[in-house]
Amino acid sequence: MNPATAADSVARDLISAAFAPADDVTAQGQVTCDAATRLVVALHDVEPATLRRCIEIRDWLRDFGVDRVTLLVIPAPRLHPFPARSPELAYWLLDRQDAGDAIAQHGLHHRQTRPGPLLARPVRRWQGGAAAEYAGLGAEAAAESVAAGRRVFEGTGLHVRGFVAPAYAYTGALRAVLGERFDWWATLLTLHASAATRSPALCLGTSSPLKRAVSPLVVRAGATLSPQLLRLDLHPADFDHPRHVAAVERVLERARDRVAVTYDDLC
Repeated sequence: MNPATAADSVARDLISAAFAPADDVTAQGQVTCDAATRLVVALHDVEPATLRRCIEIRDWLRDFGVDRVTLLVIPAPRLHPFPARSPELAYWLLDRQDAGDAIAQHGLHHRQTRPGPLLARPVRRWQGGAAAEYAGLGAEAAAESVAAGRRVFEGTGLHVRGFVAPAYAYTGALRAVLGERFDWWATLLTLHASAATRSPALCLGTSSPLKRAVSPLVVRAGATLSPQLLRLDLHPADFDHPRHVAAVERVLERARDRVAVTYDDLC
């Protein structure tokens, strides 16, 4: 067995348990057709600084037949509300919403400002480093952050029904707030709406040599193991790495028989 094949096999073993069927399964254990043909692509870190790249990625996805995407928008990067800083981004998001894409809130400013619990810090650092915005926030601060982000969208004409925490770094306080204020919110392993749907998100990593080496293998293996809803996460930084782009291309080619939907469509 050559090294690439061995690495691919290891990646399959590491994530196969996460893809065990949970929801959308009949009493006989057969996955329904609707569940087996859905693809949700989420484009993270949409903000003024990444607008050009996000437009290019969105057009590139259309070439693969992905006509519906969930755009995860950072409301106030560096604490500057995006509509005032980049009217062009606001207009583009309105155009994408009219075309069928969903707009979701992606934290407030996408930066951690307080250290989290000591024992959880290594996990948060691995998940997203400085992007783990909510890791150190208490209940009141988390609620204020979520509310501030929602206020940014007010008056833009954008309909925001869902939330994804930066780096998928959730706390109990944040979870309580989201259940009250959004139709859906998504963790790394589960989509929470009127019911919880277990489906791991396939993510590429760029922050360390290990993530850059392993994550394309994990994404490709995960796509083949996903029998139900296939969740694919993309970041603008992913497209700086040819192996990451090749992995996404392979997943999208194999997913052409799936129907592209947004998280809004599933709620």
